[in-house]
Amino acid sequence: MRKAGRIFRYSAWDAVPALLVFAHLAALVAFFIAWPQLSWTARLAGAGLYAFAIGWNQDSLSHNFIHNPFFTSDLMNRITEFALTLENGVPQTMYRYVHMRHHAGNSDRPDAKGQTRDPISIYRHGAEGKAEPMAAYVLMGFWRDDSPFEVARQIRAKRPAEARRALQEFWVMVAVYAVLLVLRWDFVLVLAPFYYLGQSLSFLIAYYEHLGADPEDPRATGVSTYEPVYNLLFLNNGYHAEHHYRPKQHWTAMTALRREMALEAGASPPVIRVAHFLGFLDPRVWRTPTARRTAAPTT
Repeated sequence: MRKAGRIFRYSAWDAVPALLVFAHLAALVAFFIAWPQLSWTARLAGAGLYAFAIGWNQDSLSHNFIHNPFFTSDLMNRITEFALTLENGVPQTMYRYVHMRHHAGNSDRPDAKGQTRDPISIYRHGAEGKAEPMAAYVLMGFWRDDSPFEVARQIRAKRPAEARRALQEFWVMVAVYAVLLVLRWDFVLVLAPFYYLGQSLSFLIAYYEHLGADPEDPRATGVSTYEPVYNLLFLNNGYHAEHHYRPKQHWTAMTALRREMALEAGASPPVIRVAHFLGFLDPRVWRTPTARRTAAPTT
């Protein structure tokens, strides 16, 4: 893809996610400052929004930044990595490493040794070639993640400089939240369980991005949804089969890729009718067998 200009590497439209990254961080800072003056109703409402914002960010802003960094300037991209780290509570470089392993495996099924290339594959803890049940995958995913030091060790094996960048993000995040804990301990403690809920939301989205997909078919390694409001808010994350088919495709060009794939020979990508985080409402997924549920009978 050609560079779009002096500021944005791929498209001037990346001004939208770039501004949203820093708006998210500013909103979190404003929430912290306003905390003493807020009622408990407002605090809990804000904490719920904080949780949703993590899942939204990781599957829209952070995700698109992984595949197509917004800026031509390395410094601006580095600043963005730190901003994403602080607002999502996950070192961005580590998130990128895990996400690229996800693309390497495309939510693959376990091999003869019971291992998957994709560390977050929905089949990793399933059985008999079936996906793990949704609740277990969503609620346990956060606790199964490798520790930051283990992820850094894995990165260091091939890319020592990248591992250093990842650890810089981690320690800055730790230092910032340690200061927040000293200044306003109740803010941090109240948000802690909502942080977990935000990470779980991201796992919920990941589950329905792949339940019913075929890891062996390049056109069907993800499950798409063309629900317009979801794609507007999540920067076309709904085009997930298309995204796995061509991960570097820019978020503004996903509808064009969908048309291109429709003209090619082969089966159509799997599709659900609702946003990924509401995937459990789609009748199609009810007929998809999981490790502890048989497929619903067809009529």
